Amino acid sequence: MNRYVLRNATIYTPYFTIDRGCIYIEDGYISEVDMEPCASTDMKAIDLHNYVVGPGFIDTHIHGILGVDVMDAKPSSFLSMSRALLRYGVTSFIPTTVTAPHNTIIEVCKAFVEAYSQWTPLVGSRLLGLHLEGPYISSKRAGAQNKQFIRSPCIEEFKEYYSICRGLIREVTIAPEIEGAIDFIQTVSKMDIAVQIGHTDATYRETVQAILAGASKATHLYNGMREVHHREPGVVIALLSTPTVYIELIADLIHVSREMLKFTIDYAGVDRIILITDAVSATGMPDGIYELGGLKIKVENGISKLAEGGGLAGSTLTMDKAFRNIISLGYSIGDAFRMVSTNPAASIGAVERERIGLIRPGYRADLVVLNRELEVVMTIIDGYIVFNRI
Repeated sequence: MNRYVLRNATIYTPYFTIDRGCIYIEDGYISEVDMEPCASTDMKAIDLHNYVVGPGFIDTHIHGILGVDVMDAKPSSFLSMSRALLRYGVTSFIPTTVTAPHNTIIEVCKAFVEAYSQWTPLVGSRLLGLHLEGPYISSKRAGAQNKQFIRSPCIEEFKEYYSICRGLIREVTIAPEIEGAIDFIQTVSKMDIAVQIGHTDATYRETVQAILAGASKATHLYNGMREVHHREPGVVIALLSTPTVYIELIADLIHVSREMLKFTIDYAGVDRIILITDAVSATGMPDGIYELGGLKIKVENGISKLAEGGGLAGSTLTMDKAFRNIISLGYSIGDAFRMVSTNPAASIGAVERERIGLIRPGYRADLVVLNRELEVVMTIIDGYIVFNRI
């Protein structure tokens, strides 16, 4: 069914709230958004009284879920992630690598391209491209990345990845203080790729230089970064104080406290915040021992840590939980949708390129339907109802 109307829903576009609204869907796109009473039509109607509809969640930083991992380097793993994310309201996502040997990243790129060619809306969440989180990062701030494979940025190596990925690299994380980083940022930011600053020990000055060179996003702010100091404000303050930089936050209330989340959102402004999961393969699985980029991780009470050293190693967060967590801090549902949908899309140019992240005529019918408890009850991709428990 790809031609129908959703009626009587509370719609968050997210810039407007329509208390009793209609969304007309034709051939995978939104053809009209209106208020009740809606015009009569021969379209099939789905009554969503007492339900909330917003643009589908977009996770731009995720490593794995339900036992599969991006670094498996298998097309089936990407497609399994795609299917698994539907129940959490995710309509689009960017699988994210970790620091690894050159040939391993090559194999990941090949597997992604194959999965991308097989994807349809009926498979699952939309594959937007890859995020290379490493290998061009700081050994001092490696976090749960394998230090053995960290290396200096090499534009020739990156262009090989880009070529094998057929231009489907959408984001790359880099530490701006390492040798060759600024030249790398200048080159890559001109390739329609979002350059992110993360896993870094950069000073304030080094970070500003990176932003001026074209860096436009912060990779999970605070985590894997030099701490703030009143005599050397460092990377965090440079990123926060630059209005053109998007800010990733892991809103699991573990990586960043409630107080710091609220401070960051209030200071930076809602339109700069991108909620991510940074989820690993243990997400949706029982506690136990798992792996991330060749490093053993131990999950206890849903908290993922390195088995050796005990540092945080990704998360088991899902986007629907991140959405509810932010609302629990006092933010509106409309603001939350901007942080999980519109801003992630805007940060990689997907509002214009893929026509996602907004409920507006001419945009893709990528939607999430929530009940009054803000639990996902329906996921729609290109107009296809791909998850439904109403």
